[in-house]
Amino acid sequence: MFADLPFGRLAGALAITVTAFVATGCGGTIDGHAQPAIDVVPATSSATPTTKPSTGKPTASKPAPTTSKAGKTDFQANIGDCVALGGTVDDATIEKAACGSRASNYKVIGKAKTSSGCVSDRDNYYAETLNGIETGALCLDIDWVIGGCLDVGGEEPVRIDCTEGGTEPVKVISINKNSDSVDDCPQVADSGFKYEERHTVVCVESL
Repeated sequence: MFADLPFGRLAGALAITVTAFVATGCGGTIDGHAQPAIDVVPATSSATPTTKPSTGKPTASKPAPTTSKAGKTDFQANIGDCVALGGTVDDATIEKAACGSRASNYKVIGKAKTSSGCVSDRDNYYAETLNGIETGALCLDIDWVIGGCLDVGGEEPVRIDCTEGGTEPVKVISINKNSDSVDDCPQVADSGFKYEERHTVVCVESL
């Protein structure tokens, strides 16, 4: 039985806001904020997939990147870079991290003038504001690594060893592009995270 987990599982209404930098020479304050948004909507399937699970060394992958005219952020990152996004509602943090590393939990998949310019099925975003007006945003997806494991049960995904426990630990089995259904997942997978706009499903096994 498969569970379909479309975009939106982590605390959808919670916005993380923090004063990140004091702008020099312009008398304003730059704020960095992010909004985790992943809702779980269980679904079932009677199909029996025949695709075999991937094996071998874990490899980094991601749903297709998005492109948008970028705004300006004091925190600099390029599409394809990975970051460690965390903190609380009073103290958000973001910094670069090696993709697939223990520290990394998101990958930059697009840039936009404001967070509303990100693709609708992005997992998260990081935006900076000047005097309350967004000046730029980084669009983020979870840094999925085929063969790697994450705990997706908290406010932010956390990379873990596959032998570790967690609130909601999962192992990434495959990333299916041009797919809209967990029915296409390998049989070993028991759920999937669906990116509806980009027609991609990340197939996972619950640990």
